Amino acid sequence: MSTFGKRLRTCREAKNLSQQDVAAKLKTSYTVIGKYERDEMIPSVEVAKKLSKLLDTTVGYLLGETEEVNILKDPSMLKRLNEINLLPDEEKKSILSTVDAFLRDAKARKAYA
Repeated sequence: MSTFGKRLRTCREAKNLSQQDVAAKLKTSYTVIGKYERDEMIPSVEVAKKLSKLLDTTVGYLLGETEEVNILKDPSMLKRLNEINLLPDEEKKSILSTVDAFLRDAKARKAYA
């Protein structure tokens, strides 16, 4: 299982950032970033939020709560899902059924392309 530090390092390297780059953007020392990556220190919630934003991922991914790096990172998608969630159950069911059909069709087209 990946630790916070390993996930942090993987995301940082994927963005081609050095520990010094990350530290400068967070206004901290590169040694602190190194300690996070070696799991010698755990960042505060606020620092974890800043790290996830900087690295285009989620706090949930860094904490190991999900395997998907960018799940619901797009604010417009998240807003839409929250709006759907507020609808009455029948309307919600209808919209999700339509979305499922579009996804199924897109997967089929991709499989036969």
